[in-house]
Amino acid sequence: MHFSPIDKVKISEQVLSQEVSGETVLLDLQSEFYFGLDKTGTRIWELLQSGVSIQDLIGKMLDEFEVDRETLEADVNALLGKLLEAGLVSVDPS
Repeated sequence: MHFSPIDKVKISEQVLSQEVSGETVLLDLQSEFYFGLDKTGTRIWELLQSGVSIQDLIGKMLDEFEVDRETLEADVNALLGKLLEAGLVSVDPS
């Protein structure tokens, strides 16, 4: 799935998250589905919680990580697609 840079991703109210040693575990209370995030995924989750657009999220990630834009955009889109498919987030098109 491809997201628009100006889209905002909304975290489901049914999701609890807990960071442990730099990684995050997500629990969907409705389905009891667990989802684990590595260090990079954890940072993306933190930025999503602040309500930034995908464009702003990518900009912040480019400042913080040594990665080219094309790779980062592909990785962010892949993670967001998995989170969306699992029902952990929804897209708020702008």
